[in-house]
Amino acid sequence: MKILHTSDWHLGKSLGSISRHPEQVEVLNEICEIADEEQVNAVIVAGDLFDTFNPPVESTELFYRTLKRLANDGKRVVIAIAGNHDSPERVESPDPLARECGIIFLGYPHTKTPTFSLPSGLQVTRSDEGFVEVVVPGQTQALRLITTPYANEKRLRSYLGIENPEEQLRNILQTRWNSTGEKYCDENGVNILTAHLYLASRLGEKFEEPEDEKPILDVGGAQAVFLENLPDGIQYVALGHLHRRIKMQNRNVPVIYSGSPLSYSMSEADQEKAVTIVEVTPGKAAATKEIPLHSGRRVHRKSFDSVTEAIAWLQGNPNTLVELTIISDTYLTADQRKSLTSAHDGIVDVIPQVKNAEEGAGAVITPANLSESVEDLFKEFFKHEKNQEPNGEMINLLREIMKVEEE
Repeated sequence: MKILHTSDWHLGKSLGSISRHPEQVEVLNEICEIADEEQVNAVIVAGDLFDTFNPPVESTELFYRTLKRLANDGKRVVIAIAGNHDSPERVESPDPLARECGIIFLGYPHTKTPTFSLPSGLQVTRSDEGFVEVVVPGQTQALRLITTPYANEKRLRSYLGIENPEEQLRNILQTRWNSTGEKYCDENGVNILTAHLYLASRLGEKFEEPEDEKPILDVGGAQAVFLENLPDGIQYVALGHLHRRIKMQNRNVPVIYSGSPLSYSMSEADQEKAVTIVEVTPGKAAATKEIPLHSGRRVHRKSFDSVTEAIAWLQGNPNTLVELTIISDTYLTADQRKSLTSAHDGIVDVIPQVKNAEEGAGAVITPANLSESVEDLFKEFFKHEKNQEPNGEMINLLREIMKVEEE
Protein backbone atom coordinates (compact mmCIF):
# COMPACT_ATOMS: atom_id res chain seq x y z
CA MET A 1 0.00 0.00 0.00
CA LYS A 2 1.22 3.50 -0.88
CA ILE A 3 0.40 6.54 1.25
CA LEU A 4 1.19 10.23 0.75
CA HIS A 5 1.78 12.08 4.03
CA THR A 6 1.59 15.87 4.17
CA SER A 7 0.64 18.42 6.83
CA ASP A 8 0.53 22.06 7.92
CA TRP A 9 -0.97 23.58 4.78
CA HIS A 10 -1.97 26.72 6.75
CA LEU A 11 -4.34 27.89 4.02
CA GLY A 12 -5.02 31.62 4.37
CA LYS A 13 -1.54 32.31 5.74
CA SER A 14 0.34 35.52 4.93
CA LEU A 15 3.97 36.41 5.51
CA GLY A 16 3.97 39.98 6.74
CA SER A 17 1.62 41.78 4.37
CA ILE A 18 2.21 39.31 1.52
CA SER A 19 -0.56 36.78 0.84
CA ARG A 20 0.62 33.23 0.17
CA HIS A 21 -2.59 32.15 -1.57
CA PRO A 22 -1.16 32.07 -5.12
CA GLU A 23 1.74 29.92 -3.90
CA GLN A 24 -0.65 27.64 -2.02
CA VAL A 25 -2.62 27.08 -5.24
CA GLU A 26 0.62 26.09 -6.97
CA VAL A 27 1.97 23.79 -4.27
CA LEU A 28 -1.32 21.96 -3.67
CA ASN A 29 -1.55 21.36 -7.41
CA GLU A 30 1.97 19.91 -7.23
CA ILE A 31 0.93 17.62 -4.34
CA CYS A 32 -2.04 16.37 -6.39
CA GLU A 33 0.27 15.64 -9.32
CA ILE A 34 2.65 13.70 -7.05
CA ALA A 35 -0.26 11.64 -5.68
CA ASP A 36 -1.25 10.70 -9.23
CA GLU A 37 2.29 10.01 -10.43
CA GLU A 38 3.04 7.84 -7.40
CA GLN A 39 -0.37 6.12 -7.68
CA VAL A 40 -0.94 6.36 -3.95
CA ASN A 41 -3.86 4.56 -2.29
CA ALA A 42 -4.31 7.04 0.55
CA VAL A 43 -3.46 10.61 1.55
CA ILE A 44 -2.98 11.75 5.16
CA VAL A 45 -3.10 15.48 5.95
CA ALA A 46 -1.88 15.66 9.55
CA GLY A 47 -3.44 18.90 10.78
CA ASP A 48 -3.22 22.70 10.52
CA LEU A 49 -5.30 22.57 7.38
CA PHE A 50 -6.04 26.29 7.75
CA ASP A 51 -4.13 29.11 9.43
CA THR A 52 -7.08 30.45 11.44
CA PHE A 53 -10.41 29.23 12.80
CA ASN A 54 -12.18 31.41 10.21
CA PRO A 55 -10.17 31.19 6.98
CA PRO A 56 -10.88 33.30 3.87
CA VAL A 57 -13.45 31.99 1.40
CA GLU A 58 -10.79 31.51 -1.29
CA SER A 59 -8.78 29.30 1.08
CA THR A 60 -11.81 27.19 1.99
CA GLU A 61 -12.64 26.67 -1.67
CA LEU A 62 -9.04 25.74 -2.47
CA PHE A 63 -9.04 23.23 0.38
CA TYR A 64 -12.17 21.39 -0.73
CA ARG A 65 -11.20 21.40 -4.41
CA THR A 66 -7.79 19.96 -3.56
CA LEU A 67 -9.14 17.17 -1.33
CA LYS A 68 -11.76 16.21 -3.92
CA ARG A 69 -9.03 15.99 -6.55
CA LEU A 70 -6.82 13.93 -4.23
CA ALA A 71 -9.70 11.53 -3.51
CA ASN A 72 -10.00 10.81 -7.25
CA ASP A 73 -13.75 10.11 -7.26
CA GLY A 74 -13.50 7.81 -4.24
CA LYS A 75 -10.75 5.62 -5.70
CA ARG A 76 -8.37 6.97 -3.05
CA VAL A 77 -9.09 7.69 0.62
CA VAL A 78 -8.12 11.07 2.09
CA ILE A 79 -7.88 11.45 5.87
CA ALA A 80 -7.57 15.01 7.21
CA ILE A 81 -7.26 15.71 10.94
CA ALA A 82 -7.52 19.02 12.81
CA GLY A 83 -4.43 20.82 14.08
CA ASN A 84 -4.06 23.51 16.71
CA HIS A 85 -4.82 26.24 14.14
CA ASP A 86 -8.08 24.57 13.07
CA SER A 87 -11.61 24.78 14.39
CA PRO A 88 -12.58 21.13 14.98
CA GLU A 89 -16.23 22.00 14.35
CA ARG A 90 -15.39 23.60 11.02
CA VAL A 91 -13.19 20.67 10.03
CA GLU A 92 -15.94 18.13 10.68
CA SER A 93 -18.94 20.11 9.41
CA PRO A 94 -18.80 18.86 5.77
CA ASP A 95 -18.02 15.26 6.76
CA PRO A 96 -21.33 13.66 5.60
CA LEU A 97 -20.87 15.09 2.10
CA ALA A 98 -17.11 14.53 2.11
CA ARG A 99 -17.53 10.82 2.84
CA GLU A 100 -19.38 10.47 -0.46
CA CYS A 101 -16.13 11.54 -2.15
CA GLY A 102 -13.85 9.29 -0.09
CA ILE A 103 -12.73 12.06 2.29
CA ILE A 104 -12.75 11.52 6.06
CA PHE A 105 -12.55 14.55 8.38
CA LEU A 106 -11.52 14.10 12.02
CA GLY A 107 -11.79 17.18 14.22
CA TYR A 108 -11.67 15.65 17.71
CA PRO A 109 -9.56 12.92 19.36
CA HIS A 110 -12.75 10.98 20.16
CA THR A 111 -14.44 11.30 16.73
CA LYS A 112 -16.03 8.08 15.49
CA THR A 113 -16.49 7.86 11.71
CA PRO A 114 -19.64 6.04 10.53
CA THR A 115 -19.09 2.95 8.42
CA PHE A 116 -19.94 3.41 4.74
CA SER A 117 -19.14 2.13 1.25
CA LEU A 118 -18.83 3.81 -2.15
CA PRO A 119 -19.45 2.50 -5.68
CA SER A 120 -15.68 2.79 -6.26
CA GLY A 121 -15.14 -0.01 -3.72
CA LEU A 122 -13.83 2.23 -0.95
CA GLN A 123 -15.26 1.22 2.44
CA VAL A 124 -14.96 2.14 6.10
CA THR A 125 -15.42 -1.29 7.62
CA ARG A 126 -14.78 -0.62 11.31
CA SER A 127 -14.47 2.49 13.44
CA ASP A 128 -14.21 3.56 17.04
CA GLU A 129 -13.29 6.71 18.93
CA GLY A 130 -9.89 7.69 17.55
CA PHE A 131 -9.80 4.78 15.09
CA VAL A 132 -10.91 4.05 11.54
CA GLU A 133 -10.38 1.04 9.25
CA VAL A 134 -10.57 1.60 5.51
CA VAL A 135 -10.55 -0.77 2.56
CA VAL A 136 -9.33 1.05 -0.54
CA PRO A 137 -9.98 -0.05 -4.13
CA GLY A 138 -7.41 -2.46 -5.52
CA GLN A 139 -6.06 -3.45 -2.10
CA THR A 140 -6.80 -6.68 -0.27
CA GLN A 141 -5.39 -5.49 3.06
CA ALA A 142 -7.17 -2.88 5.16
CA LEU A 143 -5.68 0.44 6.25
CA ARG A 144 -6.04 0.91 10.02
CA LEU A 145 -5.56 4.40 11.41
CA ILE A 146 -5.22 5.39 15.06
CA THR A 147 -6.00 9.11 15.00
CA THR A 148 -5.29 11.93 17.45
CA PRO A 149 -6.32 15.35 16.12
CA TYR A 150 -5.08 18.25 18.21
CA ALA A 151 -6.76 19.20 21.44
CA ASN A 152 -5.34 21.15 24.37
CA GLU A 153 -4.67 19.28 27.58
CA LYS A 154 -7.97 20.25 29.21
CA ARG A 155 -9.99 19.10 26.21
CA LEU A 156 -8.01 15.89 25.83
CA ARG A 157 -8.60 15.00 29.46
CA SER A 158 -12.31 15.63 28.99
CA TYR A 159 -12.52 13.55 25.81
CA LEU A 160 -10.56 10.66 27.28
CA GLY A 161 -12.52 10.67 30.54
CA ILE A 162 -9.50 11.48 32.71
CA GLU A 163 -10.34 12.28 36.31
CA ASN A 164 -6.88 12.24 37.90
CA PRO A 165 -5.27 15.64 37.18
CA GLU A 166 -1.86 14.43 38.32
CA GLU A 167 -1.62 11.64 35.78
CA GLN A 168 0.73 12.42 32.92
CA LEU A 169 -1.18 13.00 29.70
CA ARG A 170 1.50 11.26 27.64
CA ASN A 171 1.00 8.09 29.66
CA ILE A 172 -2.76 8.30 29.21
CA LEU A 173 -2.35 8.66 25.44
CA GLN A 174 0.02 5.69 25.45
CA THR A 175 -2.55 3.57 27.28
CA ARG A 176 -5.30 4.67 24.87
CA TRP A 177 -3.16 4.02 21.79
CA ASN A 178 -2.08 0.59 23.06
CA SER A 179 -5.65 -0.37 23.87
CA THR A 180 -6.86 0.63 20.40
CA GLY A 181 -3.92 -1.08 18.70
CA GLU A 182 -4.44 -4.34 20.58
CA LYS A 183 -8.12 -4.32 19.69
CA TYR A 184 -7.90 -3.48 15.99
CA CYS A 185 -4.32 -3.67 14.63
CA ASP A 186 -2.72 -6.95 13.63
CA GLU A 187 -0.50 -8.27 10.84
CA ASN A 188 -3.42 -8.74 8.46
CA GLY A 189 -3.54 -5.04 7.65
CA VAL A 190 -1.51 -1.84 7.43
CA ASN A 191 -1.35 -0.01 10.77
CA ILE A 192 -0.69 3.75 10.92
CA LEU A 193 -0.88 6.35 13.70
CA THR A 194 -1.51 9.96 12.73
CA ALA A 195 -1.51 12.84 15.20
CA HIS A 196 -1.04 16.58 15.51
CA LEU A 197 1.11 17.10 18.58
CA TYR A 198 4.63 17.76 19.81
CA LEU A 199 6.61 14.51 19.88
CA ALA A 200 10.32 13.99 20.52
CA SER A 201 12.71 11.55 22.11
CA ARG A 202 12.80 11.75 25.91
CA LEU A 203 16.60 12.04 25.93
CA GLY A 204 17.25 13.22 22.37
CA GLU A 205 17.00 16.50 20.47
CA LYS A 206 14.16 18.85 21.37
CA PHE A 207 12.73 20.59 18.33
CA GLU A 208 11.84 24.28 18.14
CA GLU A 209 8.29 25.20 17.22
CA PRO A 210 8.18 27.56 14.23
CA GLU A 211 7.99 31.35 14.54
CA ASP A 212 4.40 32.64 14.34
CA GLU A 213 3.18 29.14 15.20
CA LYS A 214 0.64 28.77 17.99
CA PRO A 215 2.81 26.81 20.44
CA ILE A 216 1.55 23.52 21.80
CA LEU A 217 3.96 23.43 24.73
CA ASP A 218 2.93 26.75 26.28
CA VAL A 219 0.47 27.23 29.14
CA GLY A 220 -2.86 25.73 28.12
CA GLY A 221 -1.25 23.46 25.54
CA ALA A 222 -0.59 19.76 25.76
CA GLN A 223 2.45 18.06 27.23
CA ALA A 224 5.21 16.75 25.02
CA VAL A 225 4.77 13.13 23.99
CA PHE A 226 7.81 10.88 23.73
CA LEU A 227 8.78 8.22 21.20
CA GLU A 228 8.60 5.73 24.04
CA ASN A 229 4.86 6.43 24.36
CA LEU A 230 4.06 5.18 20.85
CA PRO A 231 2.21 1.85 20.72
CA ASP A 232 3.54 -1.49 19.48
CA GLY A 233 2.29 -2.88 16.18
CA ILE A 234 2.30 0.49 14.38
CA GLN A 235 4.23 0.53 11.09
CA TYR A 236 4.38 4.28 10.46
CA VAL A 237 3.66 7.46 12.43
CA ALA A 238 2.42 10.47 10.40
CA LEU A 239 2.84 13.69 12.39
CA GLY A 240 1.87 17.32 11.96
CA HIS A 241 2.74 20.57 13.77
CA LEU A 242 6.47 21.15 13.17
CA HIS A 243 7.17 22.83 9.82
CA ARG A 244 10.63 21.40 9.29
CA ARG A 245 10.79 17.85 7.95
CA ILE A 246 11.98 15.64 10.82
CA LYS A 247 12.54 11.89 10.63
CA MET A 248 12.85 9.79 13.78
CA GLN A 249 12.82 6.07 14.47
CA ASN A 250 10.99 4.10 17.14
CA ARG A 251 11.83 0.40 17.23
CA ASN A 252 12.68 0.59 13.49
CA VAL A 253 9.35 2.29 12.75
CA PRO A 254 9.60 5.63 10.84
CA VAL A 255 8.16 8.56 12.83
CA ILE A 256 8.01 11.59 10.55
CA TYR A 257 6.98 15.22 10.58
CA SER A 258 6.46 15.79 6.86
CA GLY A 259 6.68 19.55 7.40
CA SER A 260 4.77 22.39 5.77
CA PRO A 261 4.65 22.61 1.95
CA LEU A 262 5.80 26.26 2.02
CA SER A 263 8.10 28.25 4.32
CA TYR A 264 5.70 30.25 6.48
CA SER A 265 8.08 32.21 8.72
CA MET A 266 11.59 33.60 8.66
CA SER A 267 12.73 30.77 10.93
CA GLU A 268 12.07 28.51 7.92
CA ALA A 269 14.34 30.51 5.60
CA ASP A 270 16.20 28.37 3.06
CA GLN A 271 14.39 25.17 4.10
CA GLU A 272 13.68 22.54 1.47
CA LYS A 273 10.03 21.43 1.53
CA ALA A 274 8.70 17.98 0.65
CA VAL A 275 5.98 15.38 1.02
CA THR A 276 6.57 11.83 2.26
CA ILE A 277 5.64 8.73 0.29
CA VAL A 278 5.14 5.68 2.52
CA GLU A 279 5.20 2.12 1.14
CA VAL A 280 4.03 -0.44 3.65
CA THR A 281 3.18 -4.13 3.68
CA PRO A 282 1.35 -5.89 6.55
CA GLY A 283 3.72 -7.11 9.24
CA LYS A 284 6.72 -5.02 8.12
CA ALA A 285 8.08 -1.59 8.94
CA ALA A 286 7.29 1.02 6.32
CA ALA A 287 9.73 2.25 3.70
CA THR A 288 9.67 6.00 3.08
CA LYS A 289 10.98 8.44 0.53
CA GLU A 290 10.98 12.21 0.39
CA ILE A 291 9.70 13.97 -2.72
CA PRO A 292 10.82 17.62 -2.84
CA LEU A 293 8.29 20.35 -3.56
CA HIS A 294 9.37 23.03 -6.01
CA SER A 295 6.39 25.39 -6.01
CA GLY A 296 6.24 28.66 -4.11
CA ARG A 297 8.73 31.39 -3.38
CA ARG A 298 11.84 30.60 -1.39
CA VAL A 299 12.17 32.53 1.88
CA HIS A 300 15.52 34.16 2.72
CA ARG A 301 17.14 36.24 5.42
CA LYS A 302 19.82 38.41 3.85
CA SER A 303 22.22 40.99 5.25
CA PHE A 304 24.03 43.67 3.20
CA ASP A 305 26.47 46.50 3.89
CA SER A 306 24.78 48.86 1.43
CA VAL A 307 21.51 49.49 -0.36
CA THR A 308 23.34 49.06 -3.69
CA GLU A 309 24.41 45.50 -2.77
CA ALA A 310 20.88 44.69 -1.60
CA ILE A 311 19.29 45.94 -4.83
CA ALA A 312 21.74 43.88 -6.92
CA TRP A 313 20.75 40.73 -5.02
CA LEU A 314 17.04 41.54 -5.21
CA GLN A 315 17.18 42.01 -8.97
CA GLY A 316 18.96 38.69 -9.35
CA ASN A 317 16.45 36.80 -7.16
CA PRO A 318 12.98 37.97 -8.21
CA ASN A 319 10.89 34.93 -7.18
CA THR A 320 11.69 35.10 -3.48
CA LEU A 321 10.44 36.47 -0.17
CA VAL A 322 13.14 38.17 1.83
CA GLU A 323 13.84 39.87 5.13
CA LEU A 324 16.59 42.44 4.50
CA THR A 325 19.07 43.72 7.06
CA ILE A 326 21.01 46.79 5.93
CA ILE A 327 24.12 47.57 7.98
CA SER A 328 25.32 51.15 7.50
CA ASP A 329 26.59 54.27 9.23
CA THR A 330 23.22 56.06 9.04
CA TYR A 331 19.56 55.19 9.07
CA LEU A 332 17.90 54.52 5.73
CA THR A 333 16.37 57.51 4.02
CA ALA A 334 12.90 57.49 2.49
CA ASP A 335 14.47 57.46 -1.00
CA GLN A 336 16.61 54.44 -0.12
CA ARG A 337 13.59 52.54 1.18
CA LYS A 338 11.68 53.45 -1.97
CA SER A 339 14.51 52.17 -4.18
CA LEU A 340 14.47 48.84 -2.30
CA THR A 341 10.71 48.31 -2.55
CA SER A 342 10.77 49.36 -6.21
CA ALA A 343 13.39 46.71 -6.96
CA HIS A 344 11.41 43.75 -5.56
CA ASP A 345 7.82 42.84 -4.66
CA GLY A 346 8.70 40.21 -2.07
CA ILE A 347 10.35 42.25 0.67
CA VAL A 348 8.78 41.14 3.95
CA ASP A 349 10.73 43.54 6.17
CA VAL A 350 13.70 45.91 6.07
CA ILE A 351 15.78 46.03 9.25
CA PRO A 352 18.31 48.87 9.48
CA GLN A 353 21.32 48.27 11.72
CA VAL A 354 23.34 51.41 12.35
CA LYS A 355 27.01 51.22 13.25
CA ASN A 356 27.75 53.17 16.43
CA ALA A 357 30.89 55.20 15.77
CA GLU A 358 31.45 55.84 19.48
CA GLU A 359 31.55 52.14 20.26
CA GLY A 360 33.77 51.28 17.29
CA ALA A 361 33.16 50.66 13.63
CA GLY A 362 32.18 47.06 14.17
CA ALA A 363 29.51 47.66 16.83
CA VAL A 364 25.85 47.39 15.88
CA ILE A 365 22.85 48.67 17.79
CA THR A 366 19.27 47.58 17.34
CA PRO A 367 16.76 50.21 16.21
CA ALA A 368 14.45 49.90 19.21
CA ASN A 369 14.55 48.85 22.84
CA LEU A 370 11.02 48.34 24.13
CA SER A 371 12.11 48.89 27.73
CA GLU A 372 12.71 52.57 26.96
CA SER A 373 10.13 55.30 27.64
CA VAL A 374 7.56 56.16 24.99
CA GLU A 375 9.25 59.52 24.48
CA ASP A 376 12.66 57.93 23.89
CA LEU A 377 11.15 55.37 21.54
CA PHE A 378 9.43 58.16 19.60
CA LYS A 379 12.70 60.07 19.27
CA GLU A 380 14.45 56.94 17.98
CA PHE A 381 11.62 56.18 15.56
CA PHE A 382 11.57 59.75 14.27
CA LYS A 383 15.32 59.69 13.70
CA HIS A 384 14.96 56.33 11.93
CA GLU A 385 12.26 57.73 9.61
CA LYS A 386 13.56 61.30 9.06
CA ASN A 387 17.28 60.94 9.80
CA GLN A 388 17.07 63.84 12.30
CA GLU A 389 15.99 64.54 15.87
CA PRO A 390 12.40 65.76 16.49
CA ASN A 391 12.19 69.43 17.46
CA GLY A 392 10.83 70.80 20.76
CA GLU A 393 7.42 71.56 19.29
CA MET A 394 6.95 67.96 18.23
CA ILE A 395 8.06 66.62 21.62
CA ASN A 396 5.58 68.95 23.35
CA LEU A 397 2.84 67.70 21.04
CA LEU A 398 3.73 64.08 21.92
CA ARG A 399 3.58 64.89 25.65
CA GLU A 400 0.18 66.54 25.17
CA ILE A 401 -1.16 63.48 23.36
CA MET A 402 0.14 61.18 26.11
CA LYS A 403 -1.48 63.35 28.77
CA VAL A 404 -4.85 63.20 26.99
CA GLU A 405 -4.45 59.42 26.65
CA GLU A 406 -3.79 59.06 30.39
CA GLU A 407 -6.86 61.17 31.25
